[in-house]
Amino acid sequence: MDNQEFEKIYQDYKQQGEEQAQQEVSASGEHGKEQIVAVRKNDEGDIIAFKTNSGRELDYVTAIDEAKAGKLEHVDVFHKYGRDIIRSEPDGIKANNLDQLDTF
Repeated sequence: MDNQEFEKIYQDYKQQGEEQAQQEVSASGEHGKEQIVAVRKNDEGDIIAFKTNSGRELDYVTAIDEAKAGKLEHVDVFHKYGRDIIRSEPDGIKANNLDQLDTF
């Protein structure tokens, strides 16, 4: 096989994965869980607050606590650099990455 064939197979694979991830995200929506729909950033571009689909505004620490408690959908908390960090689940959909969300 030449490089173009490998590239086409890989691009098809990525496209199928993105479609599947979108279906899974759309099919979720567990009762009682909110989703982050917007972020607030400081002058350095760091995310410092979150807005949920119900309109609540959460500071960074509260969002981490709620994510750990399972109250927020499609986010993970991991420990790095000596602190907890919140991030969107790695689902292959760039549009729902926290850094890509609208600001408020």
